[in-house]
Amino acid sequence: MKTRTIGFIGGGNMATSLMSGLIASGHSPQQIWVSDTAATILQSHRDHLNVNVSNDNNKIVQEVDVVVLAVKPQAMREVLLQIAPAVQQKKSLVVSIAAGISQTSLALWLGSDVAIVRCMPNTPALVLTGATALHANANVDEEEKDLAENILRAVGLALWVDDEAQLDAVTAVSGSGPAYFFLMMEAMEQAAVTMGLDEHTARLLVQQTALGAAKIALESAESPALLRERVTSPGGTTQKAIETFQENGFAELVSKALQAAKERSIEMSKQLGAD
Repeated sequence: MKTRTIGFIGGGNMATSLMSGLIASGHSPQQIWVSDTAATILQSHRDHLNVNVSNDNNKIVQEVDVVVLAVKPQAMREVLLQIAPAVQQKKSLVVSIAAGISQTSLALWLGSDVAIVRCMPNTPALVLTGATALHANANVDEEEKDLAENILRAVGLALWVDDEAQLDAVTAVSGSGPAYFFLMMEAMEQAAVTMGLDEHTARLLVQQTALGAAKIALESAESPALLRERVTSPGGTTQKAIETFQENGFAELVSKALQAAKERSIEMSKQLGAD
């Protein structure tokens, strides 16, 4: 992959994270291009990442092997209609990290024969601990799948789903998921302050506990249910708290919340796309 040139159309936070991750993993900055409408963003990328910059999206397409679409979903149609002839001529692999834009819409704007990989990353990619699901259309070959996966793996976990519709569930679970954990952390912090801890102490305890729990879960082959049972002593404080969660419908509430997020993802795709 280090010999492939990669171009980002849109130089915002997620594109910055991907470029930084690629460079950290050994990809040459001179093999990376980025375009954006803001001159200050381009200057920042030139100064801090030493990548190639341009305000011309077609220039990016002409210079690279892989085009990563990182513009706002609302601007996607206009941008893609502009670069479609260059993408068709170059036979580029196109990787979209825009939420809510289906492969059907991308293909309608770019061309039905374009190789497209649609991805659903999440914000922890900003600190290189992201989780991304990918789906490729029928025009993407195995080499191109490996290339797309390696790009997203530069900022964390990357895995494939068999059906594009599953990306709506991915959006509900991992795309929106960081906010759910922040909500839990916020509630725990507030409860700790109510019980007498100062805000600074409460926040550090909650943050470190969240980090530790996630680390144990990642490094263990056991299910979350079994891990929970192992740290819950019969008749102890943890059991009392868990019982309180369960008696008040914690699992059902989580299920309803994720289902609502999934349904909203489907709605947004219809609103933003060309389906």
